[in-house]
Amino acid sequence: MRAALWFLALFGAAVAIALFAGNNQGTVTVFWPPWRIDLALNLVLVLLFAGAVLLYAALHGLSALRELPRQAQRWRLQQKERAMHGAMLDATAQLLGGRFLRARKAALTAIEQEQALSGSGKGLPHGSQLRTLAHVIAAESSHALQDRSGRVEHLALALETLDKDNGSGAAELREGVQLRAASWALDERDAAGALERLAALPQGAARRTLALRTRLKAARLAGHARESLETARLLAKHRAFSPAVASTLVRTLAIALLDETRDEAQVKTAWQILEPAERAMPDVAAHAAQHLMQTGGSSAQARQWLLPAWEQHEALEPLQLRHLTLALERCMEGIDTEWLARVEAAQRARPQEPHLAYIAAIACMRLSLWGKAEQLLQGATQALDDPQLLARAWRHLGELAEQRGDAPAASAAWKRAARP
Repeated sequence: MRAALWFLALFGAAVAIALFAGNNQGTVTVFWPPWRIDLALNLVLVLLFAGAVLLYAALHGLSALRELPRQAQRWRLQQKERAMHGAMLDATAQLLGGRFLRARKAALTAIEQEQALSGSGKGLPHGSQLRTLAHVIAAESSHALQDRSGRVEHLALALETLDKDNGSGAAELREGVQLRAASWALDERDAAGALERLAALPQGAARRTLALRTRLKAARLAGHARESLETARLLAKHRAFSPAVASTLVRTLAIALLDETRDEAQVKTAWQILEPAERAMPDVAAHAAQHLMQTGGSSAQARQWLLPAWEQHEALEPLQLRHLTLALERCMEGIDTEWLARVEAAQRARPQEPHLAYIAAIACMRLSLWGKAEQLLQGATQALDDPQLLARAWRHLGELAEQRGDAPAASAAWKRAARP
């Protein structure tokens, strides 16, 4: 459509020119004494148009001639920029390919070319960021080559470059450099250095998944159980782990937090730090109860901590049920009838479960129900496959036999308890 309109316009212009020029009888007379020159008006118009075109071409040529030095300079700068970016691409490719010496050499080449451009007054708008990235690549390569001094030098130069840069991307680049520095410190088992780098991050950057993962590793390396637990919670909320992995990690860190306590008050403080879901974990509750008893805590308090885990005993794995059984046995002193009813109800609901029979027997012993306790222990010894619990069951049977004065039965029970 556009081509058709152009053709119509061209035809119209041709017709207009033909109508005007064909019947134009005008003349232009030029007096140049002693001559007189008569020219047709159409010829004069053509000469004027040709002169204007010739003048325009001459001016345009002169301008192009004057632009040649600047174009040559621009071409040289463009070649230097291309070489600099090519060196950066080569450094990145060599780093990814594991050729660290070549990567560092290419990064240094890019730095030299960027400095040459800046020194000539023709620096790039993103020159400082490119120089920072080149220093980071050189530092990463030095770290892989176990060249600590080189890594420290290039890291310091990268941060110094960022200090002088007020561009929009400088803040994000600084965060990335700090994260890489924290990762390098972790590789060298320098937990304090890694945490120091992470502390320099802004609040928003510190809550990113990568920063939290690094903080978790550094805190665990430093033995900071509480900080590790809080970081693991944040990572679980960010879905950085699968639910199963997150649960295992939180359970491990909660137990580590309890292991740091040294007296009853510290155990209770650590227990209050845990979230309700963490307190309901059987392993965590059992560990907390045993730790409380070791530090001289109350048996009633320990049983209260174990109650949420006990209420889900039907869904527990054998190892978890074993830990819960040992913890309950540890805090059976002063057990009340309410707990006895809970234990007996669980044992009657699952009569084939030896752990429940064992703990029900211990509860009966604490309430002086000797006959029932002996019956439950004898049933438990037939099904228990855990050496520790089996030995304890035989030991309790020996104590009951001695109490009723049955020396042969007591001797046999003690021998079974001592058998490996």
